[in-house]
Amino acid sequence: MKQRIAFLSACLALLWLLQCLLWPKYMCDNKEGALIGEYYANAGNNDVIFIGDCEVYENFSPITLWEEYGITSYIRGSPQQTIWQSYYLLEEIFRYETPKVVVFNVLSMKYDTPASTGNQSRREAYNRMTLDGMRWSSSKVKAILASMTEEEREWESLLTYLFPIFRYHSRWSQLTREDFTYLFRRDTVGINGYLMQTGVKPAGDAYSEAPLADYTFGQNSFDYLDKIARLCKSHGTQLLLIKAPSLSPVWWPEWDAQMVRYGQVHGIPYINLLSHQAEIGIDWNTDTYDAGLHLNVSGAEKAARWLGRILSEEYLVPDHRDDAEISRLWAEKASFYNTQKQYKE
Repeated sequence: MKQRIAFLSACLALLWLLQCLLWPKYMCDNKEGALIGEYYANAGNNDVIFIGDCEVYENFSPITLWEEYGITSYIRGSPQQTIWQSYYLLEEIFRYETPKVVVFNVLSMKYDTPASTGNQSRREAYNRMTLDGMRWSSSKVKAILASMTEEEREWESLLTYLFPIFRYHSRWSQLTREDFTYLFRRDTVGINGYLMQTGVKPAGDAYSEAPLADYTFGQNSFDYLDKIARLCKSHGTQLLLIKAPSLSPVWWPEWDAQMVRYGQVHGIPYINLLSHQAEIGIDWNTDTYDAGLHLNVSGAEKAARWLGRILSEEYLVPDHRDDAEISRLWAEKASFYNTQKQYKE
């Protein structure tokens, strides 16, 4: 009996080791895949939480919010984060803390169902970068189920999230030094969820996209936005809807009108930062690293400085710079942030 137990334990240990080896590390490439999992070491006492896609985790600097206004914040963002994923991430956040303000970027309203978010392999890759990093809870299970189409459940199943080795067993031929270096550890990638970019690539000519046949946001997107609003209200948290500044994908006026109308009907503030670019001070020749798709650190600091004034003055988010313990913690974060700026530049 003891030999059987020892053999079974050895097999389970081997499977666990193989899973650790084959699981993508997101340390050298696709670093944004590490952001969701980094939240848990920073959960608690964040007065402002951002949720959404790359337009939050690359376009706003939490360190600037702290240094300029004493605001404690965290960005719970991930690549092409869908609105249902945002909802379940927020549901999970409220188990760890109760922020005073939740800032939600509305670009994901354009994706009404999992099938509308891209081709199958691309969709799954983005799902993994959001869902794999979540700790196991009912919120994660619901997020997984909401993110898959019926056709995908055979190959992107709950089982492959529970035991990732069933999904990644074929990565043998793709293993690199990164997989061995980070077998049992991870470096810190973000700064309170912000992924710094220091390069500069001017936007150049204006982006143009083909007109859409239908600009109407889907009912599923509105249903989840309603859920986000109700969840915030139930916890006494203020909800702020924003459209982050970016030139592509194009934010159509018809989309903007729907968000303005939603905000008016439900009494929820909505700010399109694209309408305030001059006031923010964004220069698309210097404040973007990828020709206008996202902001670099210079632009992210400007956007945070502008939004921070609203959070401080209109939402009355408190200034914690007089709190010695909080200031000590954020001084460490700022030191890491400034080191990254110097190193990358």
